[in-house]
Amino acid sequence: MQGNLNEIDIRSILQLIQLGQRTGELFVETYQPRGTVYDRHLADGRSPRERRSCWFVFFLNGRIVYATSAEQGTQRLKDYLGRYGLEEELDSTKGVDPTVGGNPEYSHLWMLLEQHRLDPAQGRTILDGMIRETLFDLLSLHSGTFSFEIGPALAPQLTTFDTGQLAAQCLKQVQQWKQFYPHIQSPDQCPLLVERNDVQERLAEQTFKTLSDWATGAIAIRKIARTRNRDIPTVARVIMPYVQQGIIQLIDPPTARVELDRKAVAQRQSGAPLVACVEDSQTVRQAIEKTLQVLGYRTAGYSGPISALGDLFEVRPDLILCDISMPELDGYELCAMLRQSNIFRRTPIVMLTGLDGFLDRIHARTVGATDYLTKPFKKHELRALVERYAGPATLETFTSTIELGAITH
Repeated sequence: MQGNLNEIDIRSILQLIQLGQRTGELFVETYQPRGTVYDRHLADGRSPRERRSCWFVFFLNGRIVYATSAEQGTQRLKDYLGRYGLEEELDSTKGVDPTVGGNPEYSHLWMLLEQHRLDPAQGRTILDGMIRETLFDLLSLHSGTFSFEIGPALAPQLTTFDTGQLAAQCLKQVQQWKQFYPHIQSPDQCPLLVERNDVQERLAEQTFKTLSDWATGAIAIRKIARTRNRDIPTVARVIMPYVQQGIIQLIDPPTARVELDRKAVAQRQSGAPLVACVEDSQTVRQAIEKTLQVLGYRTAGYSGPISALGDLFEVRPDLILCDISMPELDGYELCAMLRQSNIFRRTPIVMLTGLDGFLDRIHARTVGATDYLTKPFKKHELRALVERYAGPATLETFTSTIELGAITH
């Protein structure tokens, strides 16, 4: 059995395996651009390389034995062992045969059980958490390929789990997770506590201490869920109010951060004002960026509010240019969300749009926009606006050879 996930969803595949009481291995594979969490637009227009992700689910007579991703080492197991204060026990299993169970993580788990460093109840709880975490990822997929191969059961086996029951519970978690989008976009995002001195005065002492312990920018949401014995939506629900208030920002996991090219790095080090442009039209966005780069400004371009939302907290631009008519979230909504954070209370936000109505200008002011620029506009108009709100660039002179054409829709 094999096919594409745009033809059949993961839950239906699991139901078929359960109803057929199949024994074997399900393999799921998908490709996505590196840096998908924020879909960062590179300065030279290059597309990020694709990242391959794949998962394995093992079955015995239609019941799940074990599930993991191909990228999984033993860190996930160490996180789960931390629930019981046994994370150091993992070091004692070094040198075990990684072919036992067909996976290093599973091999180490089984060895801990064999050596009585972990009791069977703890082992089943950890295995249950691993399977749920994997199913949560799988049930969140909308594209990819799958194949199921009938074969011998994964051995040795600690226990098996009801496929249908787990799938239903994990699907409910996926549906709960969707309510946090776009504020929280991935369980691999890392919460970071910002403006600590100001925040400490606003929060209760215990709350501030708790946030300080795990909102360090280095611990992903899914890792917090593992170590605190909570599911991913529960962790998201706890941090959501702090994200909305700007107390916590979510940043890329280290493995997903896109490396900027040499030109962009040099530009960032120049000390020039940074102008962020949120515009779903690639043509317009690139025209704006090119114009500003020639003037000597640093730029950060984003194809829409979703791709910009998290990264803006990290780069903290001096000026934000934001289109209004965009899918998923419009510019008004993005502006209102940014104004909720202390970080962007005073950052100039200029709305770019083809709309020139009086009510649109009123709406822009209502959500906290600083100014409003109607497309099409001349390059000298853009320059004047940016110099007004972000200050002059580092270049001492502006070349007179720039064509003062219009930037349109």
